[in-house]
Amino acid sequence: MKGGAGAGPGAGDAQPVLRIGIDLGGTKIEAIAIDDAGRELARLRRPTPQGDYLATLDAIAGLVEAIESGPALAGSGPARVGIGTPGAFSSASGRLKNSNSTCLNGRELAADLEAKLGRSLRFANDANCFALSEAVDGAGAGAPVVFGVILGTGVGGGIVVDGRVLEGRNSIAGEWGHNPLPLMDGQDSARPACYCGRRGCVETWLSGPALAADHRRATGRSLSSVAVASGAAAGDPDCAATLERYCERAARALAGVINLLDPDVIVLGGGVSNIDRLYERIPLLWGPHVFSDRVDTRLVRNRHGDSSGVRGAAWLWPAQG
Repeated sequence: MKGGAGAGPGAGDAQPVLRIGIDLGGTKIEAIAIDDAGRELARLRRPTPQGDYLATLDAIAGLVEAIESGPALAGSGPARVGIGTPGAFSSASGRLKNSNSTCLNGRELAADLEAKLGRSLRFANDANCFALSEAVDGAGAGAPVVFGVILGTGVGGGIVVDGRVLEGRNSIAGEWGHNPLPLMDGQDSARPACYCGRRGCVETWLSGPALAADHRRATGRSLSSVAVASGAAAGDPDCAATLERYCERAARALAGVINLLDPDVIVLGGGVSNIDRLYERIPLLWGPHVFSDRVDTRLVRNRHGDSSGVRGAAWLWPAQG
């Protein structure tokens, strides 16, 4: 297994590099083939076998075989395959950890897949793949340091420096979602329980379900995060207040990232990233919490949407490597 990530499209390749990216999700496994310029050549998806590790290996291998034998890659030989996984690999054991697809935890996923496919593979956390995709040819293209944020069912993050994923010594770089929400005040007194066993994690405030839960606590009304955003846009004062609390908390949490990492660009992904208000309010609110006289970090919406994770997995292979 090779870790890390390479830069994106580059000039001077002796031969075209055909890449396949795999996004191993909880409900579906998606595969994409791209060329050196990031053009999509093929895409397939299959349901993720629930709770069945061996069937998951077979499904991934079947997707790779189907794409390589298809018309887009026919005759090109084995492609370079990158795989985005939930969770991360333990630096101590090489086994997967922290995956919400629990049948993968404690398994030698990398070694087993390399044996099944008969080649070296590259792996990264799904949030790292999102960040890499957006750094290579997405909303953060050309920026030296990109912090990619997933605001969805959970909250994840990934760091890309000069076109390469920063994994960290413990393979948890960018996992800001399981830090405490900083500078908590009276409106944060609920300190919701997190699945990780702690309370008040960033994830418990900034995920999509967390936004809905905050609205329910404040108003007694059960609305989805999408409905809260729609209500705020339509002038509902309760929804507007909930969304403002969300933006203020996100500003505090991201200010901590800026103080530590000082990225050029922060790219938002996941379902909550579709709320337009975030890009206006958060940069207006994070200034007092950043240790600088001005904040030039840009907060931007992702370019590749739901495809970013699988594209980033493909970009784990550089133009040469």
